[in-house]
Formats: sequence, C-alpha cells, structure tokens
Amino acid sequence: MKKPLFLFLLLTTVSFVQAQTEEAKVTEVVNNLFKAMYTNDTTLFKSVFSNEVTLATVVMTRDGNSSLKREQGIAGFVKAIAKPNPKGVLTEEIWNIKVQLDGDFAQVWCDYAFYVGNTFSHCGVDAFHLNKTADGWKIFHLADTRKREGCNVPQNILDKHK
Repeated sequence: MKKPLFLFLLLTTVSFVQAQTEEAKVTEVVNNLFKAMYTNDTTLFKSVFSNEVTLATVVMTRDGNSSLKREQGIAGFVKAIAKPNPKGVLTEEIWNIKVQLDGDFAQVWCDYAFYVGNTFSHCGVDAFHLNKTADGWKIFHLADTRKREGCNVPQNILDKHK
C-alpha cells in the first residue's frame, strides 16, 4: 500500500515542479519583452514574438465609448522602441501576474502601469497568449486595456517613479 502512495506523491511532485519551471519560462518571455522596451533592444524584442502576431487594444474614446484597435504584426511596435525616446525610457511595470498553462499553450494576465521616464502615461491589463515552439515560448497574441484614471498602482511602483 505504501508503494502506490509514494509513487503517486513522487509523480505529483514532479508534475508540480515541471509546471513551475514552465511558468518561470513563460514569465521570463514577458519580462524580456519589457526589458527590450526599456533598453531599446529590438533583437531581444523580436525574439519573444512568434512569426505571426496579433495585437489588440481596448480603449475608451473621448465620447465614452469602448473601441477595439487591432494590428497584424509588430513592425510598428519595433519601430517605437528602436531608438531611445527623447522624453525618457519606456518602462512598463507589472504586478498581479497570473500564468495559466495547458501543454504548449500559456496565458499571462497582469496589471500594468506605463511610464515614459518617470512620467505616468497610462495603466490597464495586459493579456498574453504564448505557444511553446522548438525555440521556446513565443507570444502570438497580445491584448491590453489602456486608461489614465482609476489605476491602482502599488505604492512601491509609485515610489520608484517619483
């Protein structure tokens, strides 16, 4: 009776450790995206994305309606981070990171605040979809919301950008 229980516990532990390792790899991809933005590293930036990428943003228009903007590919995004911004480095601070995995598919959901230099720009939620390839985890879809008010940015992040 002890042998099956031990085997079950061993397999459960191994599965848990493997899931934690995959979560760390997925989170590293997301962190590398923000590191690339911060350092204007287009090579690192491109390395986190799949060959075919869709981007989507949900914003509130001036008249208070919700609007969905979609883009195919990251060319505009790459151009935006290719050289230093004269107003300061682009920093996206994230928190409340939730990673979900199912085989070679992962989803990352997190809150964020975006800064240019130390000036607050906007906040919202990022939602990443990634797939595991022979080259590792790659982002194939990135969606976000953007707002300027109603942001619950943690105090340590606010202090960092004073």
